[in-house]
Amino acid sequence: MSSNNDQPDGDVSRRDFLKGAGVASVVGVTGATIAEQGLNNLELVDDPIGSYPYRDWEDFYREEWDWDSIARSTHSVNCTGSCSWEVYVKNGQVWREQQANDYPRFDENLPDPSPRGCNKGACFSDYVDADQRVKYPLRRTGERGEGQWERISWDEALTEIAEHVIDEVTEGRYDAISGFTPIPAMSPVSFASGTRLINLLGGVSHSFYDWYSDLPPGQPITWGHQTDNAESADWYNADYIIAWGSNINITRIPDAKYFLDAQYNGTKRVGVFTDYSQTAIHTDEWLSPNPGTDTALALGMARTIVDEGLYDEAHLKEQSDMPLLIREDSGKFLRASEVPGLGADVENPEKVMVMQDSEGELRIAPASLGDREAKYDESKSIELDFDPQLSVEDEVVTTDGQVPVRSVWVNLQEELSNYTPEYVAEETGVGERTHQKIAREFAESDAAKIIHGKGVNDWYHNDLGNRAIQLLTTLTGHIGRNGTGVDHYVGQEKIWTFNGWKNLSFPTGSVRGVPTTLWTYYHAGILDNTDEQTRSMIQESVDKDWMPVYPEEREDGSRPDPSTMFVWRGNFFNQAKGNVAIEENLWPKLDLVVDINFRLDSTALYSDIVLPAASHYEKTDLNMTDMHTYVHPFTPAVEPLGEAKTDWQIFKELAKKIQDLAEDREDVGPIDDRKFDRQIDLTSIHDDYVRDWLADEETEDGALADDEVAAEFILENSTESNPDDGGEITFADTVEQPQRFEAAGDHWTSDIEEGEAYAPWKDFVQDKEPWPTFTGRQQYYIDHDWFLELDEQLPTHKRPPEQQDQEEYPLRYNTPHGRYAIHSTWRDNEKMLRLNRGEPVVFIHPDDAQRRGIEDGDRVEIYNDLSEIEAIAKIYPSADPGTVQLPFGWEKYQFPNRENFNSLVPMYMKPTQLVQYPEDSGEHLHFFPNFWGPTGVNSDVRCDVRPKEGGDD
Repeated sequence: MSSNNDQPDGDVSRRDFLKGAGVASVVGVTGATIAEQGLNNLELVDDPIGSYPYRDWEDFYREEWDWDSIARSTHSVNCTGSCSWEVYVKNGQVWREQQANDYPRFDENLPDPSPRGCNKGACFSDYVDADQRVKYPLRRTGERGEGQWERISWDEALTEIAEHVIDEVTEGRYDAISGFTPIPAMSPVSFASGTRLINLLGGVSHSFYDWYSDLPPGQPITWGHQTDNAESADWYNADYIIAWGSNINITRIPDAKYFLDAQYNGTKRVGVFTDYSQTAIHTDEWLSPNPGTDTALALGMARTIVDEGLYDEAHLKEQSDMPLLIREDSGKFLRASEVPGLGADVENPEKVMVMQDSEGELRIAPASLGDREAKYDESKSIELDFDPQLSVEDEVVTTDGQVPVRSVWVNLQEELSNYTPEYVAEETGVGERTHQKIAREFAESDAAKIIHGKGVNDWYHNDLGNRAIQLLTTLTGHIGRNGTGVDHYVGQEKIWTFNGWKNLSFPTGSVRGVPTTLWTYYHAGILDNTDEQTRSMIQESVDKDWMPVYPEEREDGSRPDPSTMFVWRGNFFNQAKGNVAIEENLWPKLDLVVDINFRLDSTALYSDIVLPAASHYEKTDLNMTDMHTYVHPFTPAVEPLGEAKTDWQIFKELAKKIQDLAEDREDVGPIDDRKFDRQIDLTSIHDDYVRDWLADEETEDGALADDEVAAEFILENSTESNPDDGGEITFADTVEQPQRFEAAGDHWTSDIEEGEAYAPWKDFVQDKEPWPTFTGRQQYYIDHDWFLELDEQLPTHKRPPEQQDQEEYPLRYNTPHGRYAIHSTWRDNEKMLRLNRGEPVVFIHPDDAQRRGIEDGDRVEIYNDLSEIEAIAKIYPSADPGTVQLPFGWEKYQFPNRENFNSLVPMYMKPTQLVQYPEDSGEHLHFFPNFWGPTGVNSDVRCDVRPKEGGDD
């Protein structure tokens, strides 16, 4: 027997217990393991509270619940979750993490908001001291992508970067310096750290929401406002929910409870997914349209609602553009200036639309753009004191003579007539009775909403899909009330504390913002290889300054190449559509690429200098999302590993190095900015970096010298956390527990109400303020010349463009969000890799696999005319036949040939997303980073799959 024979019966040492538990094959003469013997002989404890014997081996388990300190933190990964976590520290190491359970409850009738979290967040501690942590500054020694590095000091790294920046600025190439970082809401101090320096340098800040194809262009087109959503708690208020292309149970894990619990509140849930997804299995009904046909399905449902009179007529007359008149000769809105004597009482009758009342008299549409002060004007009202006609077909006397006109409503009915039940069923694969039944139920519900996701947004014609789906809520009046609307969630795209973040990020107030999709398209040489119509429209948009491209064109007509790229808090190179063109054409133009990160990712692999950033458990910051109405913090649980520093520290020290070197050089002085009325002064750039630009001149120097003060600056200068009528939230408050915002700023469309979940659009629907569109209403008709030329003035279904030959590449290629990572974060995490197959996996329908001789677990090649990538095949019966899925986010170095999921994806921009509207002034649509700009779509792709030769070797 083992050595514990000399111990009393019923006792086993901690050492032997652990040994037995770990070596289960060691048995005694009885055939039982040491662990089993020990457990079988354990003394039963009858009174564990009153009398419990000390057994020292239990200390092993007690130590799991023993710690030195607890810090509150979170994970900054653009997952929309924004979950507060408690981080436990022991002996200076993160011991474990646990979901916080102290969100203040604002409505007892809604499910408890606590806790929030997911399996990924629960293993973030692995990253704190992981092998892939960047512990000290690195300089590339080989070719980009080879992964050859040398360790350098902070002084060497900052000096090399600073000298390059000084040269670029003094040579007038400051607009060749780019800064890319995504989504401020997930860590606004860290976002502002680099953006603030880029702004002071006169450099370029890149958009991200459109680049990722997260931005739904249909929202600013129709509603004049970008992505205002209900917080997820409002899902519980709906009687009817359609999850349309939003795989909630995978991509919204902390919020899925509201979707699942809604069934206990009597809510019917419908799923619209091409595959039988992890969310579809929890819905009452599942619709599976053919890929790229969501627009046809939505318009078929809209036809049912219109034909059967299930629409909300009062809502359409007051809140939408449906009664407005369209000239049949030009396709343009009839303007008050074109009707003699009609527009005398308005400021700008050329931008005022016309209705016809029940008596046949022409009336101006109140609060059209020409009848209000600006895009947003709460002093005006769209409330009507007359009854407009919806259906109008008439002739009116204009300054051009007699002109036939029709209302938008009549035009819409004509468009919807194309979507017969038979056509919709044939085009989408969804049965005639099925889609009509869902349309009726949606219209007849008291409160219905659509949860909208990236599944619709990744297509070239995403704007048409957005507009068609939004039309369903407008027709039925399911908008502007709790439990209604279209909620589009893709990333933590919208920040609550907007004003404080904006002033911290852009202290000069003069911003060079660029749509990253257009910038990439232009500088990666893709423009030269696109079709003539698209190329000419892109060039026209740039020439008319509808969309900016940097560096700017110089007086001699030349345009320099971009030279410098700073990337932090993101993985630009990994997520880049047009991946091959970027690597071959854009990246060689960049003289210096600096990546600031806590781990070695694909962007770091292709950078020149990598700087070690503090991880999420090692810094101070804020965290928020439009999925809920709370703010909570990052606080440092442990010291940064190695020589890592926070983002704020890194950019502040870089600013100091630039200033010191500039002061030492005789040739450096203030430089006049070509575009803005300001000077770029490198000799004071550090002083300007740490200065509070909003405070009085007497403010002492270095007011914003550290991260926590920067966080306080954001809270102090934002309506949501410091409203005029009181209720200030401080950083210390957020550390104590998550804080619900006190108010909503001007970039939100409803108030935050006590005891109510936030739901958008109430300012317009309930308070009757004009919608921020050309017409002042929800606008489904766009009379811009390009929309008319492309026959997209109304939502209409168009089939996806074919960028590869269907006969040669018969399979559609899709790259959805995955279960085991958030983008590329956790794609290299050992725990998450163990939960799937540990390397890139492609999901393929059994029929498609059988035709190609592919079995589950085979190594295969996915290929098209751009590239080929290697992955493991997973037979997926729930897939849509004819479509393969490769969940995105895998790093380039996780593929054998260092191509990745985006290597098969080209870039193709849609001209309608490049317009300014109105063309002369742009109040409705104008470029603004992450508000309006071309999206980087990635689902209009074809491929094929073949077994990998020698794949079993």
